[in-house]
Amino acid sequence: MINSELKDFLEEKVLQYNTLEFIESDPVQIPHLFTQKEDIEIAGFLSATIAWGNRKMIISNSHKMLELMGNAPFDFVMSHSDKDLQTLQSFVHRTFNGNDFASFIQSLQNIYLNHGGLEAVFNKNQQADSMQKSIHEFKKLFFEIPHQYRTQKHVSDPLNNSAAKRINMYLRWMIRQDNKGVDLGIWKSISPAALSCPLDVHSGNVARKLGLLNRKQNDGKAVAELDLQLRKFDNQDPVKYDFALFGLGVFEGF
Repeated sequence: MINSELKDFLEEKVLQYNTLEFIESDPVQIPHLFTQKEDIEIAGFLSATIAWGNRKMIISNSHKMLELMGNAPFDFVMSHSDKDLQTLQSFVHRTFNGNDFASFIQSLQNIYLNHGGLEAVFNKNQQADSMQKSIHEFKKLFFEIPHQYRTQKHVSDPLNNSAAKRINMYLRWMIRQDNKGVDLGIWKSISPAALSCPLDVHSGNVARKLGLLNRKQNDGKAVAELDLQLRKFDNQDPVKYDFALFGLGVFEGF
């Protein structure tokens, strides 16, 4: 396909998959359960953190996380007791366990108490066309309080050449504002132009078949390569094409 045809094809697929029906089978439904900004961003962050593996299991375990927090994530983060943290020990999603969960709650509390909240932290280091340095700095700040070393693996660092798929997906949820009803767009201080595609096995394979990506590994360098291509199609909202790449891979077996 020549570039104009490829752009038209991707735009068509964005329209097909960026709809309310998409929410039904996707973890983005979790932050949609709330109306308060802090509840939305905390529920979204926790569900994005465990968003690997079977999607039904991701959604089920995200609901379990919320239930353990009394379905009031911001209140739980800000006013939990040591006893409350003990109740989290039963949680497990693949390699993310109750100790990790408790550590995340304490780190989130530190961010809201001492750093102005999640949006302020990600806003601080954003660049015009990248959130990757911002993610790197976020990880350092997130783990500035005492924690188990093993928990660090649950926040990716793109400056260590990670694709950082889950956190890029989370940022898409929080930042994109297109009024289609899928992405929540509650963070107004960060431009969608800075977002990167949440690269995974599905979107990566489709991007290679379409000639958008040459690199074999799904890593930070591949994200940068794909970013360059998608920005040629729409430099103000490049990550909207995630709907096309993901939809083609997951729903159409492209």
